[in-house]
Amino acid sequence: MKTLHWMLLRNFLGIFLVSLLFFVLLLELFDVFANLWRYLAQETTFGEILRIALFYAPKCLSYSMSPALLFSAAFALGTLYRNNELIAIIGSGVSLYRLVVPFFVVGAVLSVGGFLFEEHVVIPTFGVKNELYNAAVRREVNLSNTNVTVMSGDTRTVYHADYYNDKRETITEVMILWRDDQGRFAARLDADWGEWSEGRWILHNCVRYVARGAGQEMSRRVVSLYDSEELDEPPSTFRKTTRDVGEMKAAEAREWVRTLRRAGLPYREALTEYYGKYSLAFTPFVVVLLAAGLGGWFRRNVLLMNLLAALIATVVYYVIQMIASILAKNGYLPPAAGAGLAVLIVLAAGTILLKNART
Repeated sequence: MKTLHWMLLRNFLGIFLVSLLFFVLLLELFDVFANLWRYLAQETTFGEILRIALFYAPKCLSYSMSPALLFSAAFALGTLYRNNELIAIIGSGVSLYRLVVPFFVVGAVLSVGGFLFEEHVVIPTFGVKNELYNAAVRREVNLSNTNVTVMSGDTRTVYHADYYNDKRETITEVMILWRDDQGRFAARLDADWGEWSEGRWILHNCVRYVARGAGQEMSRRVVSLYDSEELDEPPSTFRKTTRDVGEMKAAEAREWVRTLRRAGLPYREALTEYYGKYSLAFTPFVVVLLAAGLGGWFRRNVLLMNLLAALIATVVYYVIQMIASILAKNGYLPPAAGAGLAVLIVLAAGTILLKNART
């Protein structure tokens, strides 16, 4: 039995490495040609394009792992079906389920290894790739924000500004609320505008309201300039949320979701993408299950048909994942369901296909 498994693994691993290289090259070429007009417009050198492609390679490898695994496993089994070798194997008392055990071992190893590879290699290199790309095409990211509300770390101070200018580090039409230890209203400050200077906000043309006594009577005072070290919420908090959970490690993404919740900002999208990091790790394993069921479908043109099946299955998988994520981000599905629905559907489809596979 071990000899049979090693023989099957040798055939599978050779096909897997070649198909992995093919899909990586395909994604690299697609990225280059999709941005070719930008490179030409900015006269980007060949060396810069090559560096961008080099740092994009780990991300391409991560994307390519599942379709390459699906194709190579299905092709290895399909070759056995086409050559009628499976008849001899099953006739010797080896079931299809026992035969594909090495594939499931490889899928489990790639699931764990793929998650670690994503955390320690893909995320850092993809961030560098984006920085190199933005520099090469002279693209600036606008971090100014409108209608922004921020809560301090101790939740006692709430800032609201109609507009935050990131280049000048100023806020306009400002309202600041203070709360006491019991969370009750303590004071309010309205200002025409404010500027960040020496680690604090300096506000101009202000009106300050302070609650006095148990009856919450208000005192009003006009202040031309309000300068206090307690207003130390950094400008980065007011910036437009451009952080991509896909470019964060799992621990950092979890902390980012907590920050959004604490600040009272929308967090469903970030939470869905955070759960997606873990559901994506199961993809190689469920893909192997799908490949084991697809392996006996084609008796002719095994190479072409299995390649086509792998591409179609990959597209369908990512479309389902995209739709489920959109539904979760808009509140129609729980974030965990939106992140894992595609995996569950592929798992169910693979189980049905394997159960009804031709033997």
